[in-house]
Amino acid sequence: MQGLEQYDVKLLLALVKSVEGRTDFFKVLVEGPHPELAAFSNAIRGDDDAMVWLFKHDFAWLAILSNACDGDEKAQEWVQRNLTKVNMMYALAARRNIPAVKWLLTHRLEIFLMLARETEKFLDYQDKEYAWPYVMHFGGHHRAIEELEEWKCATERERTATTKQKTDNNDTEERQQQTDQGKQDREEAPDDQGDQRD
Repeated sequence: MQGLEQYDVKLLLALVKSVEGRTDFFKVLVEGPHPELAAFSNAIRGDDDAMVWLFKHDFAWLAILSNACDGDEKAQEWVQRNLTKVNMMYALAARRNIPAVKWLLTHRLEIFLMLARETEKFLDYQDKEYAWPYVMHFGGHHRAIEELEEWKCATERERTATTKQKTDNNDTEERQQQTDQGKQDREEAPDDQGDQRD
């Protein structure tokens, strides 16, 4: 099962700082071997382009985790089924779920507590901003579950088309081999008859 704990603690600390809004740490993540963490931090901060990037680069699970932190019930159900428990507890702790916070404390997962705290801070700020009557918003947070289903369908269609193409190519190649073999047999046939006459 996938999860944020697969990353080195130093990278997770940089992620915490990036979610906090520190551009220097964001740059470290972007230029490092795991730019998906930079995209994840921006997805948490409501960046739709970051969500799209995660889907296109096979990090849909991070996009869905971002939505789980945002309180999306479908995303939370998906995270519970498909990611490790730590990720679910982090997503819930980011929404002030006391049992989740206690679970992280009990298991001494301080880095995930820090991440949940910074995520919660930004989400609180975002909620207040969206509540302000004169702020105009374009688009809004991508619904990652629906996006994932579309992505899966598109991937399956692409895989089916590729398989069909390979099958067609194999059939064509097989027919060509049969034709070549038939031609070779016909060319050899007169020689055999000649041998019999001798």
